[in-house]
Amino acid sequence: QAVFFTQEMARFNKLLGVIVKSLKEMQKAIKGLVVMSAALEKMYTGFLIGTVPAMWSDAAYPCLKPLASWVDDFLDRMTFMTNWLEKGPPASFWLPAFF
Repeated sequence: QAVFFTQEMARFNKLLGVIVKSLKEMQKAIKGLVVMSAALEKMYTGFLIGTVPAMWSDAAYPCLKPLASWVDDFLDRMTFMTNWLEKGPPASFWLPAFF
């Protein structure tokens, strides 16, 4: 279980890094501190229409949900993994939580 958990956490950490980095860049671009790249412009437009940014979905697990549902799902998955880390392996596994 430890090897599997470590692999899953590495994937989630990579995805979380992509999300954090892109949101920080978006904040800077909106403030006018950096030039908004084409990727950031697509991300911003996607936010307006409720779609998951391509840079996030490229780093994430397969999911066809709109942005709001995707974020809820991502947070549920992160909660599952955090509980596993802090409280030990669960008695039963929520299979959709894995990559």
